[in-house]
Amino acid sequence: MTPTDSDRPHPESPVAPRRHDRYEVWAPSASRVQIRIDGTEHAMEAAPGGWHRLPGVPASPGARYAFRLDGEGPWLPDPRSLSQPDGVHADSEVIDPALLQRETDWSGRSLRGAVLYEMHVGTFTPGPDGRGGTFDSAIERLDELVELGVDAVELMPVAAFPGDRGWGYDGVGLYATHASYGGPAGLARFVQAAHRRGLAVVLDVVHNHLGPAGNYLGMFGPYFTDAYQTPWGPAVNLDQESAREVRDFLLGSARHWLVDMGLDGLRLDAVHELRDRSSRHFLAELSDTVDAWSQEMGRELTLIAESDRNQPATVTPTSASGLGMDMQWADDVHHGVHAWFTGEQRGYYADFGSSEVLTRVLTGMFRHTGTWSSFRGRQWGAPVDPASPHYDGHSFVTFLQDHDQVGNRARGDRIHHGLDPARHAAAIALVLLGPGTPMLFQGEEWAASTPFAYFTDHDEELGALVSAGRAEEFAAMGWADQVFDPQDRGTFEQSMLQWQERTEGDHARMLTWYRALIALRREHPELRDPDLQRVEAEVLSEDAVLLRRGSIEILAHRGDGGLETGSAPREVLAAFGQVAVDQTAGLHLDGPGVVVTRS
Repeated sequence: MTPTDSDRPHPESPVAPRRHDRYEVWAPSASRVQIRIDGTEHAMEAAPGGWHRLPGVPASPGARYAFRLDGEGPWLPDPRSLSQPDGVHADSEVIDPALLQRETDWSGRSLRGAVLYEMHVGTFTPGPDGRGGTFDSAIERLDELVELGVDAVELMPVAAFPGDRGWGYDGVGLYATHASYGGPAGLARFVQAAHRRGLAVVLDVVHNHLGPAGNYLGMFGPYFTDAYQTPWGPAVNLDQESAREVRDFLLGSARHWLVDMGLDGLRLDAVHELRDRSSRHFLAELSDTVDAWSQEMGRELTLIAESDRNQPATVTPTSASGLGMDMQWADDVHHGVHAWFTGEQRGYYADFGSSEVLTRVLTGMFRHTGTWSSFRGRQWGAPVDPASPHYDGHSFVTFLQDHDQVGNRARGDRIHHGLDPARHAAAIALVLLGPGTPMLFQGEEWAASTPFAYFTDHDEELGALVSAGRAEEFAAMGWADQVFDPQDRGTFEQSMLQWQERTEGDHARMLTWYRALIALRREHPELRDPDLQRVEAEVLSEDAVLLRRGSIEILAHRGDGGLETGSAPREVLAAFGQVAVDQTAGLHLDGPGVVVTRS
């Protein structure tokens, strides 16, 4: 059964705030539900719509509770639990977000065109005992991000996941904050600390699937459907029978992070796997609902989608029949820059690597615009309209590194591990001074020596399967002898940033370069102009491209030989590499590098 529009709340009527002072659970699959509170069992009362409630017993902060369905099976954590202090299989803890300390003077900020910084809490710092970072240890490094020029931090998922360490994309508690990072109180402190420094906070959330361990949702009700299959199994139920409650479950999770916890935006993982054929796509409903919360709170809230579809409709407003996302990740820009500088053309890099493709993605964001994708074996995408009134360059998040493009390599190696500093400097200049909304990945600003590998902390049985699957995946790509074991704690520990590097040699030089580029972006309005009609890129040779932003030009050279422009610029704003300026011969680059000039 497909939900009808009448089943949905009006777009301007946000999902009701959750009551944190009572015990309730949606369990339409159960005829009766018991609850255990601090060791004492109670029978819950059935309520309309498949809900079960416990009247007369207030939910007191700190209480531990769990549910049992139909008098048998294990005691289960609350699907809407805000805290799982003893792990995703254990009892839930009552948390009232209103009791967490709040700042009162944060009015929010626009993230369009801002400089974003993606971080993983567990590896951003070694943590208090050197065994893993926390929200509190991350706070100690926020001032360095302010010095760098960052406007917002984007946290990799912190929703509760199995074990102590992991990327977070196998989360199973979509409302709960991971205990090892500091739980909801730790997150609240982090958000407040960031806001005090003028930094917005975005959270990566995963609505398209749950992890394999600790996923009890299907025992409570039809949260999933066999009508569609995803890479992780049955899809989340967004358009079949009882989908209204499932959609509200996801909307409620979004409200918890944005309203209750005070975050500024959500990055939505792999939205192409949100299978929804209803008359109003879930993303459009989420967009309209978040807009209403924004009005309610009097501050801007942002939705960023990761989408594989190359469809501008993703960032087209719902009023124009789009999905209403504020921004989407532009993987093609990454692929174009990465393949051009590294020469890699395996897998999804196959259609990238040329200077012509590089200039195309720098100005138009997508390589595949209804054209043939050899990696997918089909026509793919739709073109970005530079004159569209619905979106612009800032609607696309661009990056040289991110958790996927680094961590999904066998050794978690970063692009600069295979490039000399001059090529690295040229590559990031094209991103930071381009028309998109740029995003950095933790540590790239000082060319961190540490990898960012894929790591997990599953139980022995599941962990063995994950390790074997990872090895098999990379063996097919010829990397069998290189892959790290994700279950080995050392894989996690070697991914922790070594902050002392920032002041050493080439690391310090690269950090100075990143700061200089971000400062240029802030100083010159042309570099913050989102109008794609005013962006030009030119192929100068197989090894050189020129990106124009008004009167400012970014000349990137990857070759080992020399390059001369023939004319001298009025002003050199920044340069990295062996660069000379001659009023007769113009600019000369002896080998790889980059020059930012103003005519």
